[in-house]
Amino acid sequence: MASQQEISAWRPSVPGVTEVLHAHFTEHVYPMHVHDAWTLLVVDDGAVRYDLDHHERGTPGDTVSLLPPHVPHNGSAATSHGFRKRVLYLDTTLLDESFIGPAVDGPDLTDPVLRARVGQLHTALANRGDELEAESRLALVGQRLREHLRPSASIAGAVPGRGIAQDLRDILDERLLEGTTLAESASLLHAHPAHLVRAFSAAFGIAPHQYVTSRRVDLARRLLLDGRPPGEVATAAGFYDQSHLTRHFKRVLGIAPGQYARTGATLRGNRAG
Repeated sequence: MASQQEISAWRPSVPGVTEVLHAHFTEHVYPMHVHDAWTLLVVDDGAVRYDLDHHERGTPGDTVSLLPPHVPHNGSAATSHGFRKRVLYLDTTLLDESFIGPAVDGPDLTDPVLRARVGQLHTALANRGDELEAESRLALVGQRLREHLRPSASIAGAVPGRGIAQDLRDILDERLLEGTTLAESASLLHAHPAHLVRAFSAAFGIAPHQYVTSRRVDLARRLLLDGRPPGEVATAAGFYDQSHLTRHFKRVLGIAPGQYARTGATLRGNRAG
């Protein structure tokens, strides 16, 4: 088989994520090396075998692998056709160094919920303008990882309160256009980011990023029906750019903003006639 290598990597503007890497290798073999960040790995096709702390490990099935910083490891394909992987490199603000020992003991986690959340996080990180969604999803991923590594320290047991959810909604409403980060809101409300996401979702039946996006789409609808062009509306409604508006607008309404605006123009023309 001819050697094949496909790599894409970027640094998202989301606190806690130092790098995102998507790669497809057929013959590449990683030598022993270390990172100064946590390596959160999912393998979408094939499998990887690696050595960590003098123990041979692997990525069978739908596992999520968490390799700790400063601990040497290598990596190679465990199947003849190589492997396709997605990796997040996370700094120690999400998981501090007290979790390194438990991660060395059990780096491969079989948890469908965690794997689904990691996949959702990758999707959010790939879309500029979805940083709040990425922050929210990262907070939930971090919480799930901490539950695996230190169950007794889990913060998941508390029942979310409506009071702090309302406080978060007030912040999101006040900063709808300029936006806010989950970390900023958590600092203002003196709460853990994951608790904010859980409390808000439990109180209102929607995640914070979904709430912000739906409110911005509503605003965009009004501006489009006022006759403003989609490119101008995107910025005015708080979206990163027109493609960001279009993606979310179509998800909500099943129609592109330009088409939606034309329906409004047609109705205005009929009324005028």
